[in-house]
Amino acid sequence: MERIPVFILVILYFISIEIACNGHTHINNNVQSEQKALIDIKSGLTDPNNRLSSWEGSNYCYWQWIGCENGTGFVVSIDLRNPYPYSLENYLKYLDLSFNSFKAIPISQFFGSMKNLIYLNLSNCGFIGAIPSNLGNLSNLQYLDFSSDYTYYNKFEHSNDLFIENIEWMTSLVSLKHLGANYVNLSMVGSQWVEVLNKLPILTELHLDHCSLFGSIPSPSSVKLTSLVCSILSFIGNFCNLKYLDLSYNRLSGTLTEQQFWKLSNLEYLYIDSNSFRLDVSSNWTPPFQLKYLSMGSCHIGLAFPAWLPSQKYLIYLDLSNASISNSIPNWFWNISFNLEYVILSHNQLQGHLPNLNIGEFPPNLHFLSLSRNLITGTIPNSIGRLSSLEVIDFSSNNLIGSIPSTINNCSHLMVLDLGNNSLSGRIPKSLGQLQLLKSLHLNRNKLSGEIPSSLQNLTSLDVLDLSYNNLSGHIPAWIGTTFASLVILNLRSNMFFGRLLPSLLSNLSSVHVLDLAQNNMMGEIPVTLVELKAMTQERDMGIYSLYENGSSYKYEERLIVITKGLILEYTRALSLVVSIDLFDNNLSGEFPKGMTKLFGLVFLNLSMNHITGQIPESISKLHQLSSLDLSSNNLFGSIPPSMSSLLFLGYLNLSNNNFSGKIPFIRHMSTFTDSAFTRNPNLCGAPLVIKCQNEDLDKRLLLRTKSMVAMLINGFI
Repeated sequence: MERIPVFILVILYFISIEIACNGHTHINNNVQSEQKALIDIKSGLTDPNNRLSSWEGSNYCYWQWIGCENGTGFVVSIDLRNPYPYSLENYLKYLDLSFNSFKAIPISQFFGSMKNLIYLNLSNCGFIGAIPSNLGNLSNLQYLDFSSDYTYYNKFEHSNDLFIENIEWMTSLVSLKHLGANYVNLSMVGSQWVEVLNKLPILTELHLDHCSLFGSIPSPSSVKLTSLVCSILSFIGNFCNLKYLDLSYNRLSGTLTEQQFWKLSNLEYLYIDSNSFRLDVSSNWTPPFQLKYLSMGSCHIGLAFPAWLPSQKYLIYLDLSNASISNSIPNWFWNISFNLEYVILSHNQLQGHLPNLNIGEFPPNLHFLSLSRNLITGTIPNSIGRLSSLEVIDFSSNNLIGSIPSTINNCSHLMVLDLGNNSLSGRIPKSLGQLQLLKSLHLNRNKLSGEIPSSLQNLTSLDVLDLSYNNLSGHIPAWIGTTFASLVILNLRSNMFFGRLLPSLLSNLSSVHVLDLAQNNMMGEIPVTLVELKAMTQERDMGIYSLYENGSSYKYEERLIVITKGLILEYTRALSLVVSIDLFDNNLSGEFPKGMTKLFGLVFLNLSMNHITGQIPESISKLHQLSSLDLSSNNLFGSIPPSMSSLLFLGYLNLSNNNFSGKIPFIRHMSTFTDSAFTRNPNLCGAPLVIKCQNEDLDKRLLLRTKSMVAMLINGFI
């Protein structure tokens, strides 16, 4: 509400005098005159905030802001003092609305009127649309953040839905020190962002992660440089105050030389990963900065480890993944920084053995160590147990041999252990059962033998257990079903397990999304307790989630090989889309389990190459999300339910090599499948098979005759 002018206050004064001097008037007259006076006051005021909305009706003593004398109804007070005498936009300096949910609304133009703002944080608020250009009015602004973070929003809600059409307004933000724009779409500004940001002289933090930036930083040896190319060339090296630079996950390319870095003496955080940069510096180069975080994944570093790395004494985080490095890890590497906590060297061609380190020769606070997808040979040294702070060990997809060292149990903080896809042999060490914080255990695709040690039942926090493609034997322990209440993925595929599939194994796995027991020697009926797989009974909304959100393990990307639709597929970030049961190639018998049709979230189902009998129930049509169904090579019989034609997501179907009979319901979605889905069923007929049903020609003749008679009736011949 606007401030009340002086002449209005004078009117109110005389009204109160008049009320006081006419106490002899009748009450009814007072009521009428009091009410009329208040209505006159209301009509004479401008009320943009609708504070006088209660001033309606005859009972004015109950109106807001009005005070009456008891019994007489006289107005004795009118309190219209402005509760906000000073406007927000003129005085507010600090505004933080981060991590609220504004549910897909645009950022208001109102923010651009708060000209005294020094700090404005609108990050992770769910805003969408264009960022208003009138934010350029905030010339005092030192901190501006409208980033989105996909790890905060499940299903990537509203992520990357903010965009900037013209970035020129940022040139007015001459006081800006911190700019956060992660996941803001900057593709429409072209190369203009370079010129604009070059005009922000005191910028110390720049966050442009996942911004759809594109373009090339040319080599300084280019013969002819336009003014635009020159500005791009000098961009990185133009911020002498810069402490934090994040250009990761864009489409930038070009060669980075010493020239781009020589002014950046204050730089502590450098993220340029997931672009196509090439680093070209001399072997004796000493950087002017001391980095704490360095992420150069997917940049071309060269064949050898950077010779300048030992100069970075304060490194905490180092990511040189997919950097084209192809030699062995130098001995000095483990001693470059006493503070090192994260080391990611995956997806290179690293060679040689893992070092057998002594105390004092490795960083004591190392939490994350990933050497996956390299060419490392030899054994895992016993000294791995000395890295007691490790939370993630990922040595997968190398050429490691020998046994798993029992000393690994000393890594008591371990949450992820991935030794998959090597040539490790021997038994699973009992000592792994001491890793009580373990959430993910991958020992798949090795040469491990023996039984699953009972000590693993101590791993009650386990989310993922992948022991597939080994030589493990014995019974599948019943305690798996009673111990692992939070288990999401159970993969025991392609081993030598035998015995019955115990009901207790399935009765408590209420969180399991993936159950893969294929290619073993399991026998007996499929237990009716299958319906207790409650995580599979919910139709999923196809959202994408991370198994790990806390600690170092969230940086580890879960992956799973799924064999479906006749293909071998690797799922990583889309792993939550996989809801699967695979019992392929066992010795299971009994009737098709009708309870399976209550697992409404199933996406992949493979029961092929068993001895299952009975009929496919009509209720299979309730599996609306089913994408792949393989029931081939069993003893199933009866007709194929016509209700299957309603499975609109079904992309792969194999019912071959059974005893189905009758006509194929080749209608609606079922008509999309070829004859290979139905072959080797001797009593099955009709399209798409070449075998015609016995009455098919008769039915066609009857249909034609009926149509002919109807036509004659219509034309009046009968």
